[in-house]
Amino acid sequence: MPTQQGRKFIHYQLTWMLGALVILTLLQAATLELFFVVTLIGFLIMIELTAPVYITPEWRQRLKWLIGLGLLIFAYVVVKRVLAILPPGVF
Repeated sequence: MPTQQGRKFIHYQLTWMLGALVILTLLQAATLELFFVVTLIGFLIMIELTAPVYITPEWRQRLKWLIGLGLLIFAYVVVKRVLAILPPGVF
């Protein structure tokens, strides 16, 4: 059962994601890659801002897996973008 802090964290993250989607749509820059990157940045910032001082709850320890997966996908997006920028004969 999620704790009160866990529910707050989920609400903050969903609010961040919805706000990012609205802003990207208003700027006409809404792509799946950009939405993912903005969401990941918000997720990492939110983890740091809501970190407990003394005791880490069990649900927060499981966030390490999400962070790792998010960073792997981010690395894939970066490599894909770099390869798109490079001339065809370079790689």
